[in-house]
Amino acid sequence: MKKELKNTIAETVSTLRKLLVKLKDISDSKTKAISDLETAVTKIRAQYEDGREMCNKGHAAPSVIPNHEPLGSRAQVQAAPPFVITQEPAYSNAQRAAPPGGRREKLYSAAIGNKLQQQHFKLTVKSKDNLSSETIKGLLKSKINPTEIKVGINSFKTLTDGRMLTTISRKEEAEALEMYIKTKCGEEPEAILHRRRNPRLFIRNIPEDITTSNIEGTLIKQNSYLNLKAGDINARYCYETKKHSRNLVAEVNAQTRKLLLQKKVKLGWMICKVEDCRGEETCPLCAGSHKMKECTAESYEYKCINCATYNLHNKNARICENHSTLDRNCPSLQALLERYRQKRLLKWRLPVNSTQRATHGNIRNKATYDACKSTYSTPKPQPLTSCK
Repeated sequence: MKKELKNTIAETVSTLRKLLVKLKDISDSKTKAISDLETAVTKIRAQYEDGREMCNKGHAAPSVIPNHEPLGSRAQVQAAPPFVITQEPAYSNAQRAAPPGGRREKLYSAAIGNKLQQQHFKLTVKSKDNLSSETIKGLLKSKINPTEIKVGINSFKTLTDGRMLTTISRKEEAEALEMYIKTKCGEEPEAILHRRRNPRLFIRNIPEDITTSNIEGTLIKQNSYLNLKAGDINARYCYETKKHSRNLVAEVNAQTRKLLLQKKVKLGWMICKVEDCRGEETCPLCAGSHKMKECTAESYEYKCINCATYNLHNKNARICENHSTLDRNCPSLQALLERYRQKRLLKWRLPVNSTQRATHGNIRNKATYDACKSTYSTPKPQPLTSCK
């Protein structure tokens, strides 16, 4: 019995050794094949780069040589540079084709890529005493001369609601025009300069001794690598969460937002995370707290967040909410569209036979405007007896 076991073990060990030798041979052969392929790829890549350089040199020369010899003289034939055919993408031909004169053509995206988009600052002027747009325009032109105050006007037009819209390229000029309108035109026209809102950031888990008054100085002193300056951070308010942690909401400019976003800052003895201040993300299909591409709900599980919010505040007139927010037959969407249609009708129609626009700036009698406004009631989502 012992001899049989010894023989069996010896045969098994011998078989395993043979298999290991075969596996090693196969591995060595595959490794050699891979190294040969890498060497071949390196050589082909080097040939490709050489051919590409030669092709670029050939295209850099002028394609048409002007000939100023008189008629009848024989033009000299010059030898063309060698041309190497290389496999290049199709889009490179549009960028490398040399027009006459040796100038290289550019793609449209490359031509406008270096140009900065010009910013425009908008200033609206409206009447406080319901004056017409033509009256406001005449008042502005008679009181203010753009040449004297050195302001360049890009556009000056009338909006449908009676306001005057002025577009200016520079912020300083827009602020100067706003100041001149307020000082020279009196209190009748109201000038409003459109200003962009600064982004807001969350600073999570701040210490107890950090408040809205000392957070800016603390950030500047303890985070010197960020190169923050006084006035870059405008602390708005602090609040406490349900887990008894303190967060702070700060208003910053665009450059400061890029410095702080998705980073951790030092405040006292703690390190706090900085995030964008935005609302909780809601799925438009099932009203869950996730992105739409991550939603796994079936069609019968859809829920409209807008209709659900309406039902929460109007329990006596409930509407159907078993649909997605993207559904065109959504009661909330239909009510919004109907409200928009009636608002447009209120601007362009009167209950009496008149073609005058129904706005405060064009209607002298406020009673007529109120009668027109009461003709069209504000629509609300229609309650449904049953939901499909």
